[in-house]
This record gives sequence, C-alpha cells and structure tokens, in this order.
Amino acid sequence: MKNKCLFNWSGGKDSTLALHYALQDPSLRIDYLLTTVNDAFDRVSMHGVRSSLLIRQAESIGIDLYQVRLPEMPGMDTYEQAMQHHLGQLKSKGITHSLFGDIFLEDLKLYRENKLAEIGMTALFPLWKRDTTELLREFISLGYKTVVVCAKKGLEDFCGRVIDERFIDELPEGIDPCGENGEFHTFAFEGPIFKRPIPFELGEKVFKTYETAEIKDAGYWYIDLLPV
Repeated sequence: MKNKCLFNWSGGKDSTLALHYALQDPSLRIDYLLTTVNDAFDRVSMHGVRSSLLIRQAESIGIDLYQVRLPEMPGMDTYEQAMQHHLGQLKSKGITHSLFGDIFLEDLKLYRENKLAEIGMTALFPLWKRDTTELLREFISLGYKTVVVCAKKGLEDFCGRVIDERFIDELPEGIDPCGENGEFHTFAFEGPIFKRPIPFELGEKVFKTYETAEIKDAGYWYIDLLPV
C-alpha cells in the first residue's frame, strides 16, 4: 500500500527535482502540493512569485495545490500555529508523510522532523546529502528550466536569468550552486513533470532590505514574473 504524502512545494528547482524523484517512488502517492503564500501580496512566501503562476504550476503537474495563507512577516509562533493547524487537517485526510527539497541544512531537517513527529507524521528528503553541483547539472540534463526570481544583495545580475551550465560556471566563489544557503531562489517552468510549460514575461526588478542582529542593510533583489 502506498504512503499518502504531501509535498512542500516552493515552486523552485530543488522542489521540482525532489518531486521528480518522489513521483518515481512506487511506495509514495503525492496527494497535495503545499505552499505558504503571503496573503497581503498574494505571492509565494520568500520567493515572491505571484500565486497565479503557482496555480499554473500545480495544474501543469496535475497535483492538487494546498495553500497556507500567512500574514506579511509572520512571527514563528504565528507560522507554527498555522502549519500545525493545516497539517492536522491534512493528516485527517490520511496524509502520513511530508516531503521536502532540502539538501544539507541539518538544523532545518531536524526542525521539520520534530514538528512533524509532534502530530504523528514522517518527513522525507529525496535530495538529502546530494552534491549540489551534480544536482543542478542533473536538473538541467533532464530538460528542466528554471529562472532566478530573487537573489541576495550582490547577485543582482543573476536575478531574472534562466539557469544553464554557463550560470553554474559564472557563480561567484562561495555561492552554493543550488542556493542552499538562501543565496537565491527560482521558479521552475518547464520539464518532465510538467504537462506543459508555464509562460511568463520578466517584469520590474526591485531591491527589498531587511536587517538582523548580525547583518545590517541586507536584502534581496526580486524580479516580478508576469503571467502571459
């Protein structure tokens, strides 16, 4: 009997490749793509992609989309309460496993495992501990296409670029090829799990700042993807 699963879908390349593998696993049945959405702006949390494009992705893949709507800049308590509520709802539908596209962040993996264990669900990580350069080259060789939708300060020229082999060669030293440390995020729009490509045009590029106790005047460049 197959395990009923939800897939934590960001819309980017790591999610896409992890889902690619999950769909080939005979022990898994992916019932939902779960995405957190900024309710104030109607965009994917962190990535800033319009929810209309997120919906088109799910339709092209052919898996039901489950949106968790969050306020702008939610605190951890708000986030965790919302997630526990929605995960409880999904568990009541028979979901037993939750899949992620994480690659090597140990603290994040442990956090996810512990939070899911609290409600009796199991976390799975199809890409865990894979070499990120090899993963990105495999993503490209499989025929997937993805565009950089946001990038940290200093990586402005990469924002809006479609990832290819040249992209890998031109990344500055110290930048993970998959952006696993949060250097950049992407939107996947074509490839084997998509029944049809998701068309878009590049819109305005803007810089949004934030500050933490350790970093002053940090931020991300975002490029708007316009549905066509």
